[in-house]
Amino acid sequence: MFALGLRQVQDALDRKADEIQREFVALSQRLDDLGRRMLEAEGEERKKLREEQVALRQMQHALAEEVNLWRDRSRAVRHQPGEGALRRFLQELLELGEPGVEAAIKYALYLMDAPPEELERLSRAEESREPQTPAGRLIERARSEYDLRSGEPATRRQAAVEFSNRPGVAQDDAILAEIEAAMEDEDPIVREVAALTAIQLHRFRALRFADLDAAHKSVKRLAQFTHPEVIPVLVEILQSPRTGYLRQGDETVESDNHRSRMVALLRLVEWHTPEAKRALEARRFDRDPLIAKAAQRALELFPDPWTGPLQKGEKTAARD
Repeated sequence: MFALGLRQVQDALDRKADEIQREFVALSQRLDDLGRRMLEAEGEERKKLREEQVALRQMQHALAEEVNLWRDRSRAVRHQPGEGALRRFLQELLELGEPGVEAAIKYALYLMDAPPEELERLSRAEESREPQTPAGRLIERARSEYDLRSGEPATRRQAAVEFSNRPGVAQDDAILAEIEAAMEDEDPIVREVAALTAIQLHRFRALRFADLDAAHKSVKRLAQFTHPEVIPVLVEILQSPRTGYLRQGDETVESDNHRSRMVALLRLVEWHTPEAKRALEARRFDRDPLIAKAAQRALELFPDPWTGPLQKGEKTAARD
């Protein structure tokens, strides 16, 4: 158990270094852009750009040193010359007040002081709560792993995408039901991971299922989500006309996903974000005349910039 605690401290320190590394890369891109602008600038403008360049390079150097510092701290966790030195080192890290690593350090210190019977109890609890289903294992990761519980939403988003892309997962109704049930969990991180995963599972069904009734059911479910991560999925559905099969009585007939695209369009109007508006603008000349007409009508109803969800009582294209 204690080794696990130290590994979680190292992971937290490495994530902090990775976060600063991303800032370094973004700064490098700004410097590249600045260099291109300087090639065309003259006189006073070129002087100002040069001053900005010097300042950015100083910031870049400072970030590089900070990345190396956090990497060194991560390596040092495993190379302390004894328990006392390790305890002092962890305490020094804790005093830095870094939110992304505090929880891991406190847990490691707790394990250092825990009596053998407590460590044994924790170990048994860890083994007994090991979930058996794929969805259960993802939910447990959201409940306990520091990488998913850190402040970086991209990690949780990536976990949802990877889980949903596993063979057979998106087609399993039991998995989907278990994931959606976790959206009511008392833990906010579990709720978020469950919501992101459910969005990805319904995305797969909406865009890949040949059964258009089942696909449409997922589109309607996506329209109920209030998490903004659903917006690009609705955009993708709107932009993806396709054919499939519908059940009509005792017959199976070929059809298209017009009704699903219309649901996505109307929900995007309600989301009312710049991304949603761009998606509708791109559909003004859609090959489906009803989609094109609905997109044009919505843009006429709301000519001003789209800056966020419509308030209750505002008309939408669906109600007009």
